[in-house]
Amino acid sequence: MGIEQRIHVRGGRIIDPANGLDQVADLYIADGMIAGIGTAPEGFQADRVIDAVDYIVCPGFVDLCARFREPGAEHKATIASESHAAACGGITTVCCPPDTDPVVDTPAVAALIQKCAAQTGIVDIVTLGALTRNLGGKQLSEMGALKAAGCVGVSNAYEPIANLLILRRAMEYAATFDLTVFLHPEDPWLMDDGCMHEGSVSTRLGLPGICAAAETVGVAQGLALIEEIGVRAHFCRLSTARAAQMIARAQYDGLPVTADVCAHQLHLTDMDVGLFDSQCHVRPPLRTQRDQDALRTAVAKQTVAAICSNHEPHETDAKKRPFAQTATGISAVETFLPLNLRLVFENRISLPDLIARITCLPARILGIEAGKLAPGSCADVCIFDPERRWQLAPEIMASRGHNTPFMGWDLRGRTMYTIHRGCLVYSNPDSANR
Repeated sequence: MGIEQRIHVRGGRIIDPANGLDQVADLYIADGMIAGIGTAPEGFQADRVIDAVDYIVCPGFVDLCARFREPGAEHKATIASESHAAACGGITTVCCPPDTDPVVDTPAVAALIQKCAAQTGIVDIVTLGALTRNLGGKQLSEMGALKAAGCVGVSNAYEPIANLLILRRAMEYAATFDLTVFLHPEDPWLMDDGCMHEGSVSTRLGLPGICAAAETVGVAQGLALIEEIGVRAHFCRLSTARAAQMIARAQYDGLPVTADVCAHQLHLTDMDVGLFDSQCHVRPPLRTQRDQDALRTAVAKQTVAAICSNHEPHETDAKKRPFAQTATGISAVETFLPLNLRLVFENRISLPDLIARITCLPARILGIEAGKLAPGSCADVCIFDPERRWQLAPEIMASRGHNTPFMGWDLRGRTMYTIHRGCLVYSNPDSANR
């Protein structure tokens, strides 16, 4: 846990999309809040001055999905270890899905996660409550109690709800509490036992595939119910061109829907599975180049309003089995920034628009006060060097999970400082050389 200080961030390029701010100016932090931009508050005396010349100063990143494995899978990671990893990546707010053990279907479990996060004091963790009891897909959860306990939405995570009437009732119930329903658009029967995208690569490798229709059918079912009920809904982790097109049409028609995509889906395709590389075993699966191009376009057009890490740390053995039997997921918070910046360097999106996709827009989806730098707002700040080049290696990773296909990649852009609630919670060792 950091110590709250009066901090003067000097000479950085401040980008705050929520307030339309993009200028070189000084930032002043006091009492855990943004105290001023450009001009120091009267009587301000800094305890620490951070030289941010040639750096970007922006709101701390808001990650719509990261699994910190606690409670229930502490052999993989803990809230403490992954909070530190998130801070290394410039992330100050994380949304935790409800598929912990025990499931977040009671106020007690939500309170436990929030207590652990508060004790660690490195990042804020908000939780989604379970849509159905124990994610079983049969009985509705006590959504009113979950909202009162601080849950910002409800989801059934990866667990299917076979009976669409139950999903309809759950959406109606969520709407009465003004809760956003977070949907993973997957048809479990079309997915069957697939482990990668169904196409020429899966055929060549002899691996069971997951057709694109498994996602688009899930999107279509969700949209049909949303149109009838009017519930606010968010589609999690899109992976196909057709799904992005369907979401765009629904938004054009006025449906209250948003969507996100994983950062790695914008840089990897099914070709990267190569010769059974289990680090590329993810859910949803890596799709084709055409899908990747469509997702990038959807992000640029804000059809897909947010990019998330979908951080899923694993122990080493979880990835050392035959491809189809390995655990899905990537340890992703520490590569979140450089992967996103690649979109800027490749001229797919402007830097302010990219920052919006990982700050104020995901915060708006969650309905929380985060992702902005207006005076009087909470001082969650990321300061990064967009030109810093570095190579990902196990020895420099803070996450307990080293499962990533980006190991050894030459990356561009690195977090230099992370400030959470006015406390300096991360300082890159290279920052001392300035």
